[in-house]
Amino acid sequence: MSGERVCARLGVGADTDAESHQRFSSLLRAAADDHTRDRVTIADLRDTFQDTAFGALIFIFAVPNVLPVSILGVSAITGLPLVLLAYQIMCGGRVPWLPPWILKRSFSRTQFQRLIDRIEPGVIRLERYLRPRLHGLFHPLCERALGAICLVLAIILFLPIPLGNMLPGVALSLAGLALIERDGIALAVSVVTAVASVVVVSGAVYAMALAAFFVAHHALGF
Repeated sequence: MSGERVCARLGVGADTDAESHQRFSSLLRAAADDHTRDRVTIADLRDTFQDTAFGALIFIFAVPNVLPVSILGVSAITGLPLVLLAYQIMCGGRVPWLPPWILKRSFSRTQFQRLIDRIEPGVIRLERYLRPRLHGLFHPLCERALGAICLVLAIILFLPIPLGNMLPGVALSLAGLALIERDGIALAVSVVTAVASVVVVSGAVYAMALAAFFVAHHALGF
């Protein structure tokens, strides 16, 4: 994946006709179908997306938590990178940094193709509605606020809360796409989803705490 392709997608040094720009789904597919390598590393993905790497990496780490049949413990694997990325956005970072041991993590090309096969139809459907708009919502201060929201979601996702990863995963995936496409409406939807996910997860934790207290009270006589 060359930098020229990414620039073409962003409209830098390329025809401004929207049809000539490669979209996120196209770049994901190209990475999955790249027969020049047997494995795809996180560093490869970061370098592929360049100026949109924050949004792309947030989406890539968040979306496995949204899949109906996620691998058990996937949030423990994806949560830490999401925490690091969100913290950097909150601090005004421009270039995403991840520890070398995360950047070196890799998928076999077959595994990555399977993941893309699962998420590509949904991404393509969403892309029909995504476009650059409401640019004021991407003011540096607004982006820092988004980073703080994503940090809260990433921490929730990272914690071992039963079924506590899906809604934060949805909100983070939407935030990633909003950052990639610079779509203010998608950004607003991601924030609303974030608030809803915090309320739902908080309610679930409160209910579990009450249930634990009830069991302890009646079984142990507390």
